[in-house]
Amino acid sequence: MKLQQKSTESQNSSAGNNEHSNNLKPFITSDKIQSRVKELARSISSDYAGKIPIFIGVLNGSFIFISDLVREVSIDVEIDFLKLSSYGDSKISSGEVKLLKDLNCQIDGRDIIIVEDIIDSGLSIKYIRDLVLTNNPSSLEFCTLLMKKGLSNLTFDIKYTGFEIDNKFVVGYGLDYAQKYRNLKEICILDP
Repeated sequence: MKLQQKSTESQNSSAGNNEHSNNLKPFITSDKIQSRVKELARSISSDYAGKIPIFIGVLNGSFIFISDLVREVSIDVEIDFLKLSSYGDSKISSGEVKLLKDLNCQIDGRDIIIVEDIIDSGLSIKYIRDLVLTNNPSSLEFCTLLMKKGLSNLTFDIKYTGFEIDNKFVVGYGLDYAQKYRNLKEICILDP
C-alpha cells in the first residue's frame, strides 16, 4: 500500500538518521522556546482581553509554534491557516511567493494575528499583509517565533517576536530543510 511505504520512508529520514544530522548545531533550547512562548501568550492575552482574535498560522512551519501558543493564551481565539511557498526544498528563497492554501474564515471586521515560524527575507510576510488587508480586518498584528536581524525592506512593525537571530539557516520546532527536522524540539543551525 502506497501510504505505508511513504510512512516507512519518512520514519527512516528522521533527524537522527539524516545525512545532515552531523551538521546540526544546537541554537535555542526547548526550554527557552517554551518560556518565550509563554511570555508571548501573556502579552497577547493582555492586549486582546475581551476580544476573540483569529490566529492565522502560516503553514507548514508555524504549526508547532501556533499549537503551543494557543494553549498558553488565556483568551478565546479562533484559528485558521494559510499556506505559502517561497523556498521549495532550497535554503534560498525563490523570490516568488505562491499562495497554496487560502483562508476558510471571514476576517472582515475581525482582529487578526498572523503567526509565523520565521521572518527572514520579509517577502512572505509582506505578501500576507497585503492579502489580509484587502479583506478589511479590524486590526492586524504579527507574531513570529524568529526574526532575522537587519530586515530593511519591512515597512511595518512586528509586534510579537520570540527571538531575533543572525542570518543563519535554522531548523527544528516546525522549521524544515526539504521537509526534514520539523520534529526537533529545539532549534538548530544547519551548516552546509
